[in-house]
Amino acid sequence: MELHGIFPPLTTPFAADGEVSLSKLRENIARYNKTRLAGYAINGSTSESVLLTWDEVYRIWETAREAAAPDKILIAGTGAESTRETIEHTNRAASLGYTLAMVRTPSFYKPAMSENALAEHYLRVADAVRIPILVYSVPVFTHVTVEAPLVARVSKHPNIIGIKDSSGSVEGVASIIAAAPKEFQTLVGSASTVYESLEKGAVGAILAVACAFPELCVDIYEASRAGDKAKANSLAQKLVTPAKMLGQYGVAGLKYVLDRLGYFGGSPRGPLLPIGASAQAEIDAMLSNLTAQTAHQL
Repeated sequence: MELHGIFPPLTTPFAADGEVSLSKLRENIARYNKTRLAGYAINGSTSESVLLTWDEVYRIWETAREAAAPDKILIAGTGAESTRETIEHTNRAASLGYTLAMVRTPSFYKPAMSENALAEHYLRVADAVRIPILVYSVPVFTHVTVEAPLVARVSKHPNIIGIKDSSGSVEGVASIIAAAPKEFQTLVGSASTVYESLEKGAVGAILAVACAFPELCVDIYEASRAGDKAKANSLAQKLVTPAKMLGQYGVAGLKYVLDRLGYFGGSPRGPLLPIGASAQAEIDAMLSNLTAQTAHQL
């Protein structure tokens, strides 16, 4: 399975009563289907995964599977704190037609999450599930970083085919690529370092900012893949301010951007709060500036 390209980790739409809106999810995916995105990650951190029940996740997976275009690769976020539960959710995703799972690092018992513990976790999951998995390193939330020595150990397993590295460290990405077999696929989750990571050998990216700016993200990837470093770097510079702003305002800020761009964003689920008026004004100015840059380029 080739994971080359750009994947947005889709947001979860909520209706006014706070329930998951599967109809709005379908509408968003229908619009994404018209882009050059390689596929979608469902139930990642941008999806507010830890604020969803697993029954809700299963319904979201099923809806996304039905709504996605046949050529889009679907990645299910299946990680849980226990190895046993992670296996259960991953096989549930497989039964719903998913062909790849993204498994975050367990983190609640962080002091016990040694390299040995994490290696055992991933190898046991890989042995027991029916679809390949991506290791998911997202230290900003879990405070657990997957580093090259762990990747060197688990990447030899035929059912562990890659990693999503959201550390934001280009040096870390380079170390992971150097430590893993050639066929192991490294995707990055940091928009601020996507160009540099692609140049180091990452095959693609799973980017929250791609929910709002899918074509710009794909343009960066395509330019890098074509060897046009100047163009790729120039396009990547346009992502710097949006990425910084969305990093600052999180899911609530991203959902506001989606509303402004014609997708359905809506409110986040509590305890997350919608952004305030000053943040909205700041984001509006960013969007106006980005639109002006694009118009000038054309």
